[in-house]
Amino acid sequence: MTLSVSHVSWSAGGTEILRDISLTVETGEFLGIIGPNGSGKTSLMSLFAGLRKPRSGVVLLDGAPIGSLSRRDVAQRLALVEQQADTGERITARQAVEIGRTPYLGPLLPWSPDDDRIVDAALDNVDMTHLAGRSWHTLSGGERQRLHIARAIAQQPEILLLDEPTNHLDIGHQISLLDLVQRQELTVVAALHDLNHAAMYCDRIAVMQVGCLVALGRPRDVLTEERIRDVFGVDAEIDVDGGGLCHLRFRTQRSHARVTAVRPANLSATGGR
Repeated sequence: MTLSVSHVSWSAGGTEILRDISLTVETGEFLGIIGPNGSGKTSLMSLFAGLRKPRSGVVLLDGAPIGSLSRRDVAQRLALVEQQADTGERITARQAVEIGRTPYLGPLLPWSPDDDRIVDAALDNVDMTHLAGRSWHTLSGGERQRLHIARAIAQQPEILLLDEPTNHLDIGHQISLLDLVQRQELTVVAALHDLNHAAMYCDRIAVMQVGCLVALGRPRDVLTEERIRDVFGVDAEIDVDGGGLCHLRFRTQRSHARVTAVRPANLSATGGR
């Protein structure tokens, strides 16, 4: 199953957020979307998910305009894990995962043993079976993110969309979560902040800048010192190991000018007049 955008633009409040973007997500690949804050990553993810309608252009899910499909049809094909998805409901960890079965339920399709089996498998997949009965509000950020992934797995999509999935997680949980996602037999599109994570996990990387797609390709081809300087405004040293993986080290820009503090003559040492 393919997912693509063709010449899409999108505006909000009279401001153009995305401009003339075209790309196709290849079946089975892990595509990363990177760019500074405000570059349009989350807006593009929303278009991919069919949550927003482009001002121009078209979003295609398996060749069909996503706007022509019902929300149930879309939800049976792709799942979105949002940046700050949460709930105020008093639910258990298992109930949070059961929400993933919603696209398959209806008046003539009640909950079945098959749904229980799918939810059990999703919880086991993310190593959360032992916490299935815990209240959502007692879980850590890392545990909640694992449940978001489990909910998406229970949805049985072919495409998984992740909007900054490692936000607010410590480094151990970040690596663990991306390892988990990579092990799934899914097409994955993930908006990522950490460029080293993008280099480690992504087959291809799309680089966003001020609402435009400025580069698309393999990490080693896209993550160049010049591009990182131009897009992110920082200097980086990039090493490519024997396996083709990029490793980035960032350099701080230090001013060599010395600043001398001068106390105004009319002020005392305590700041009084």
